[in-house]
Amino acid sequence: MPARSPIPAGPHTHLGRYRLLALAVTVAWSSSWVLIRVGLDEVDAPLTFAGLRYGLATLAIAAWVRRRPSPVRSSSVRRELPALVALGLVQYAVTQGAQFVAIAHQPLATTSLLLAATPLLVVLGGRLIGEPLTVRQVTAGLLIAAGAYVYFQGELGATAVGLAAAAIGMAANAVSALGGRTYNRSTPLSPSIVTVVSMGVGAGALLFAGLVVDGLPALSWRLAGVIVWLAVVNTAAAFTWWNVCLRHLPATEMAVINTTMSVQIPLLGWIAFGESLGWRESLGLAIVVLAVLLAITRPGGRPTPRTPPTYRTRPAAESSSAPPRPH
Repeated sequence: MPARSPIPAGPHTHLGRYRLLALAVTVAWSSSWVLIRVGLDEVDAPLTFAGLRYGLATLAIAAWVRRRPSPVRSSSVRRELPALVALGLVQYAVTQGAQFVAIAHQPLATTSLLLAATPLLVVLGGRLIGEPLTVRQVTAGLLIAAGAYVYFQGELGATAVGLAAAAIGMAANAVSALGGRTYNRSTPLSPSIVTVVSMGVGAGALLFAGLVVDGLPALSWRLAGVIVWLAVVNTAAAFTWWNVCLRHLPATEMAVINTTMSVQIPLLGWIAFGESLGWRESLGLAIVVLAVLLAITRPGGRPTPRTPPTYRTRPAAESSSAPPRPH
């Protein structure tokens, strides 16, 4: 994984280039959903699949971290280990495991819609860590509920297992965002170290659970290629590029770009698998997207104070925008 910025930074660099790069990253993240479905169509082992992806991503990020000098001592990591284990289990094992199971059992758009409500849970839960609730956020929450109601009046192709897994993933995503926010306020560890340790813990738990539940699947060359691409490009490299953009673009603008995933995922589901949306589903999805935009911005375009994303502890990350759905 490259250690330097894919676009040279400088005072004369056009912001449009960073907007395009950020949009490209969201397209990569959205394409992950398609690649996950492709892999799961070949081997019905969602937990093992997720564990392999994040295990390989951990190795890629660890290799990158080792190239950078760090003043952090191993004793500091040992002291922080209980919190890192808890963060990794919720942030990766539960959140990502639930997402993979949901993708395996129902259309991409249905799972995406449920996970799009994560910012609402984060905002509501923010009161527990001293972040006030605004009128705009309450309004956005009501709109998300209305949009979901309209969406679920259509022909969804949803299943009980898929909906339950998506609901678990949404709740775990919000909990990990709030927990990550609280933890990263006080930890002496760098974001990269937190990422490597917590992701490694989560990947190990996913692999263990996958081997117990799914067994050891046979990996074809195509599936191995999908896993490598998801781990190296759509996880390790994509999050590094996203954080490059965060250094140059306002948080509100990055949050808006991230929200486009709510449209990209259903579109890719339609192109790749013929998962078409009727007018009810399209209207409900549009309402949810507008509600999320309302929740993450203030009048005048100023960023709304909010919890960092599920991937708060990304390589080279020091700040972040609105919480994206798991990728």
